[in-house]
Amino acid sequence: MAFLFGRNRQRGNAELVKSTKELMQKLLQEEKPSSRLEEDLARNLAQMKTTLQGTPETEVSPEQVYQLVNLLLQEDLLLLLAKEVHRLPFEARKDTQVILSNAFRYKHSGNNAAEPLALHHIISNRPEIIIALCNGYERRESAMPCGGVLREALKHDAIAALILYDEPGAPRDLQAIDPSIPSSGEGVFWRFFEWIDKGAFEVSADAFNTFREILTRHKQIVATYLQTNFDSFFAKYNTVLVQSESYVTKRQSIKLLGEILLDRANYNVMTAYVDSGEHLKIIMKLLLDDRRMINYEGFHVFKVFVANPNKSAAVRRILVNNRARLLRFLPTFLDDRTEDDQFTDEKSFLIRQIELLPSSNPISPAQ
Repeated sequence: MAFLFGRNRQRGNAELVKSTKELMQKLLQEEKPSSRLEEDLARNLAQMKTTLQGTPETEVSPEQVYQLVNLLLQEDLLLLLAKEVHRLPFEARKDTQVILSNAFRYKHSGNNAAEPLALHHIISNRPEIIIALCNGYERRESAMPCGGVLREALKHDAIAALILYDEPGAPRDLQAIDPSIPSSGEGVFWRFFEWIDKGAFEVSADAFNTFREILTRHKQIVATYLQTNFDSFFAKYNTVLVQSESYVTKRQSIKLLGEILLDRANYNVMTAYVDSGEHLKIIMKLLLDDRRMINYEGFHVFKVFVANPNKSAAVRRILVNNRARLLRFLPTFLDDRTEDDQFTDEKSFLIRQIELLPSSNPISPAQ
């Protein structure tokens, strides 16, 4: 009678990983997977999840976790799952996210490792795993599970560098990357603009969360990258995101722009951005948008131009030419924010700064 219970027994990690890999390969071969195949895969993935994080009734065994993570790496199952997670049933996709996230955060206590085993494996051997996770934004089914894993992986600078400096023909060794060479604009990082702007709502929202994580968490890496790729990055950012037709994308992007510019690590980026008269024109249009939160987020970028004590000739010209209109406009701008003392103080400061500008433009030719 033992055979009746064979399907429910808990298999060892080696058998479990081997079986899952075989099932995933079968999944790739079948145009329409059988329910039996999907059930077997779901069962295997659920068992892996339990091994890695336990249950209220089952404690985690450090030895079993160590063994399973190593097997996932050795059998290249992380890459296979990252590439094909969209093919799995809904619950199995959720379990896959848990498995991959746990693998990314697992550190073996026995060797005093300063970094997770998976991180070392990816950087040394399998950067394709991270690229596959980014490409998860190509489909609704894989966007959220892949995004969740990416943000776990992005706790490490090396993963951010891998995404930023992914280029066709680029060296796989991160140490060989020269950050002073501008990007070709063809790597996976640049595809986030399209995923954010053109993706379905849930894809766009998750892609933006990951995009923001890259740009705000890894300050020194990003500061260097933005300085090197300043023109191409902000041309894309201003055109695709700040001027997006999507209200949510537009609002989030303006807010993120303000965060980037006001971060001390990006001082050189900020000074270059606010030197541009074309950038100022884009931001001033946001103040006239018929949506108040767009006005509000735009104001926090506009104030950086006005508060800059070393304004470029182009920026100063635009402000001087619009001095009278700004002094009529700003006193009643978002005047219902009476309880926002910081906003009120900042607006008053900007009005004073604009009042100090000459009433006529001494710089010619006028624009």
